[in-house]
Amino acid sequence: MPNHEGPRLTGVRAVAIVPTYNEAENIEPLVRAIRANAPDVGILVVDDSSPDGTAELVDGLMSSVDDLQLLRRATKSGLGGAYRAGMRSAIDGGAEICIQIDADFSHDPVMIPALVSAVEHGADLAIGSRYVPGGITENWPRKRRELSRWANRYSAGVLGLAVNDATAGYRAYRSSALVELMEFETIRTEGYGFQVEMTHRLVRSGGKIVEIPITFRDRTKGVSKMSQGIVREGFVMVLSLWVKDRSGRRERRHHGR
Repeated sequence: MPNHEGPRLTGVRAVAIVPTYNEAENIEPLVRAIRANAPDVGILVVDDSSPDGTAELVDGLMSSVDDLQLLRRATKSGLGGAYRAGMRSAIDGGAEICIQIDADFSHDPVMIPALVSAVEHGADLAIGSRYVPGGITENWPRKRRELSRWANRYSAGVLGLAVNDATAGYRAYRSSALVELMEFETIRTEGYGFQVEMTHRLVRSGGKIVEIPITFRDRTKGVSKMSQGIVREGFVMVLSLWVKDRSGRRERRHHGR
């Protein structure tokens, strides 16, 4: 892992970014669970015009939940775009740490303080990892578990990432790393490959990554957003990054002669 040590942060403002589309069954209990487990962390819900009224529920919660904000997007246009918009809004609002957390309770809010602490103590990215000692997946169908394992092995093997869970969506980023090391707004992947591309860019820029074991639980309410199109996008994206890496190495060797 690159030996980059970010500055230790004190008194930081952290924001949990929650992308939503048709999460009316989950959003209120999730918001309250985040607030109970991380009372000093802001919450930003990024809703893609959910027809089930998710955004309206968040509006109604603002009077009883402190530091809760809502960012409405006009259309359903991808997980990557939702996170980019949420990160930009959070950073513009002064966030020094941006947390990614799914709305379906697959990510337990009890782990937010551990992720934040890892960034406060020098990490540029703290990953809530299913595939380090102590990490667990619960209630996942066998095919989904196999797909996740394969995707991580494929991504790490092809790209040479010393990361066990590059596809993980439960994360905390140092905001300065997002802007200065990763230039996150230039990443165009929209599906779950967004996580891999973000990880790849941080590794290549010399950022420090730590993985913290979590228990990942399959959603019990609502509908999964995974699709064959998202899987294909991720597969092609990894190959394109591999080609880019090889081209970059050839160019460096040429100029080094």
